[in-house]
Amino acid sequence: MTKLFTPATFGDLHLKNRVVMAPLTRNRANPADHAVTSLTVEYYSQRAGSGLIVTEGSQISPEGKGYAWTPGIYSEAQVAAWKAVTDAVHAKGGKIAIQLWHVGRISHTSLLDGQAPVAPSALTAASRTFDGSAFVATSEPRALETAEIARIVEDYRKAAANARRAGFDAVEIHGANGYLIDQFLRDTTNRRTDAYGGSQENRVRFLDEVVGAVVSEMGAGRTGIRLSPFSNANDVGIDSDTVGLFSKAIDVLNRHKLAFLHMVEGQTGGPRDWPVGALETLRDRFDGAYIANNGYTRAMAVEAVESGAAEAVAFGKLYISNPDLAERLAVDAPLNPLPTEGLYGGGADGYTDYPALEPADS
Repeated sequence: MTKLFTPATFGDLHLKNRVVMAPLTRNRANPADHAVTSLTVEYYSQRAGSGLIVTEGSQISPEGKGYAWTPGIYSEAQVAAWKAVTDAVHAKGGKIAIQLWHVGRISHTSLLDGQAPVAPSALTAASRTFDGSAFVATSEPRALETAEIARIVEDYRKAAANARRAGFDAVEIHGANGYLIDQFLRDTTNRRTDAYGGSQENRVRFLDEVVGAVVSEMGAGRTGIRLSPFSNANDVGIDSDTVGLFSKAIDVLNRHKLAFLHMVEGQTGGPRDWPVGALETLRDRFDGAYIANNGYTRAMAVEAVESGAAEAVAFGKLYISNPDLAERLAVDAPLNPLPTEGLYGGGADGYTDYPALEPADS
């Protein structure tokens, strides 16, 4: 059998195949309490054929919110709502991880009760966010005080504890796409002069503390992370020494013995390009399972896993319109086309109404 469709063990996670559902923001949480809904239960349970589902980014605190109608994992109502999701996925034999998210400066005051977003440094992103009515320029952030950072690390710990109570098999720390952890890592967005800025060793400190906090609750074998070293998503910029910086970041992950590294290869949602040998250097440095992501086709995924370039491949957009993507890929069946509407916000249309393959005649 093609290796992509065979079982795998990543840390303490035993997966039925190596097709991963990547996190996809769909903006369908309840606006009143930022909890997922019964539609979310249906959406994820439809996709339980993947080896591992990674949920949409879920903010670890109200301060971590960056877009309208995104879910949280910091309140009892949110924990209970997510528990219905994990129960439904498990009932269909699936495994599911929640992506823990703090957007940092990629937010707007209207989403934060009038407060400024927080960031390593008071540098405004040339980016936009959705406030519930329109796409608006992100607000000017304020730089976090050194004494505040422990509070945010604690928010990550609490979110991981909540994820465990909600029945998740794992958590994925969102360290990619220009959000808070990524902002701390790069010299383009981190101009701090305290213990969290300046040298690469200092700039990976926040990552180290967050990973340690999450592992303390979920265990290393059930913790992974997403990184995007070669992406300028959300105007984060490209670090002056990408390979050196992310080598140190991966050393942090190895010290904590994380189960998997989910890597966005190249520009997020864009070109798959990077300096010759750079991605391979980082991939080979990581001790755990490497999950490749960004524009993979079936043929590319099969080759990556067969060759040992990746232990698994994550698919994003294809999972929107193909709830049974893993099953379709296994038999090389045609795929439903990606829609142009219904991606963000709304109800069942464009969310849970895509057809699955007809069962084969017995």
